[in-house]
Amino acid sequence: MRRRDFIVLLGGATTLGPLGVHAQHAQKPPRIGVLLPGTPESFSLRAKAFLGGLREFGYFEGRTIEIDWKWGQDRVQTFSDLAAELVRSNVDVIVTGGTSAAQALKAASATTPIVMAIIGDPVAAGLVSNLARPAGNLTGFSIVAPELGGKRLELLREIVDGLSSVGVLMNNRNPQSQIEFREMQSAAQAMGLRLYPTAVSTEVVLEDAFAAMNKAAVQALVVLTDPILFSQRKRIVTLANENRLPAMYFFQGFADEGGLLSYGPSDADLFRRAAGYVDRILKGTKPGDLPIEQPTKFELFVNLKTARMLGLIIPESFLLRADKVIE
Repeated sequence: MRRRDFIVLLGGATTLGPLGVHAQHAQKPPRIGVLLPGTPESFSLRAKAFLGGLREFGYFEGRTIEIDWKWGQDRVQTFSDLAAELVRSNVDVIVTGGTSAAQALKAASATTPIVMAIIGDPVAAGLVSNLARPAGNLTGFSIVAPELGGKRLELLREIVDGLSSVGVLMNNRNPQSQIEFREMQSAAQAMGLRLYPTAVSTEVVLEDAFAAMNKAAVQALVVLTDPILFSQRKRIVTLANENRLPAMYFFQGFADEGGLLSYGPSDADLFRRAAGYVDRILKGTKPGDLPIEQPTKFELFVNLKTARMLGLIIPESFLLRADKVIE
């Protein structure tokens, strides 16, 4: 390269350099809104999984992306206001979990992209038109799977001798609980089991719910999927164990807190995968073009320490099928 040409190129680079830097600084990082039903403590593992998923795509909170966290504190009545706040703040995409929070966000905006990291049946809840092409501004990951309720009852029956009566703890305000209970009723009838549904709406009535199940002489317990019940998992597990009720839960977090069994999709994995949908939306994909994905992998967790405390003998064949045994 001739000396004169080199000087021209160098001069051009010097001239353009500050402009390029200025343009780079002028481009603000994407903003994500997150609305979760519980508290930072109760949803810490899910939040950590989501942040880990974002890092896989090169997004780092406070550096390459901004996140506006909103926490429902287990009070459904606050969801509408929190959803409206996020929409007004003009975030690029919102991530949420649970039917009630998703419904609040849908009511708040028909245009802001919304990724449901965990959702029950979004069609039955009126959130999307169909799973393959949601068509609106919502997409995400469903935890609904055929025969899931029946499988949970079968697992309980394997370790509770002579099981005939099962208590069912549920939140009547959650449409997903209604769907799960109807499916479980069909499975219970086929197995010759009697279900005793007990509804709760706030943590205050948990003790009353367990007192009612004890009065009904149920032999075991199934807790149906609900974000508020998930937030109260430590208290629910304590009450179940104090009342010596072998219990089946819907996510691993219960087993980690001392719950006997959990069987269902990995909630942490779903939040991690939600980061992938966020990345695609930020790069221009419309949420309505992203299918609602259904669970394909289910995990069984067994808390052997709790089993011993309840006087249950877990067959070796059962333990071999578990994804994790907590000693």
